[in-house]
Amino acid sequence: MKIGILQTGHSPDNMKEAMGDYGQMFEKLLDNRGFTFQIWSVVDNEFPASAMDADGWLITGSKFGAYEDHDWIAPLEELIRAIRETGKPLVGVCFGHQIIAQALGGTVEKFAGGWAVGRTEYTIEGKKLALNAWHQDQVTALPADAKVVGSSEFCANAALLYDDNIWTIQPHPEFGHDFIDGLIRTRGRGVVPDRQLDAAAALLDAPTDNAKIADHIADFFKKERS
Repeated sequence: MKIGILQTGHSPDNMKEAMGDYGQMFEKLLDNRGFTFQIWSVVDNEFPASAMDADGWLITGSKFGAYEDHDWIAPLEELIRAIRETGKPLVGVCFGHQIIAQALGGTVEKFAGGWAVGRTEYTIEGKKLALNAWHQDQVTALPADAKVVGSSEFCANAALLYDDNIWTIQPHPEFGHDFIDGLIRTRGRGVVPDRQLDAAAALLDAPTDNAKIADHIADFFKKERS
């Protein structure tokens, strides 16, 4: 099964060589599960020819906001709607979660409650899971047919399901603690309140459930659909 990865941002230059770019992180997360991958860097205006170019699709995270005025946002939203029309499975993570909601009629905003950073506890598909977060933007109004399947105390719409073909999640199962540590040091200071960065740093050694979400994503892609 070929998974098309739509890369909507790049990892920091000083971390990319050691930890990979965003698309490569998902290749690693979903490795050894019977998938092949092709990455299209849509943030650089590199798009597939059509929604039929892969058997399933995944949209990565990004430092950009879904509501920002970038020339690749509108074509990506068009592609999201085209993928949905095909019935092929689509997964979105963080920015991917947000841009899918926006493309299908929801609202994404800079959340007045601030940031979620580092290890955060969620209830997803009825299970208590710990995952790494790094976001201020949130889906604040749902598309008409989106079903909430995950939340946290901070993020009410942390995971969404659309007609069993689209599954999206706000936190980052592809981020290990080493990457969160790097973000704290390279992108966090002066942007995220120091108290939150310090709290996130204190939890860098605590376990996360990245592997469980990887299993869920893999099962979602492989699920038989009529």
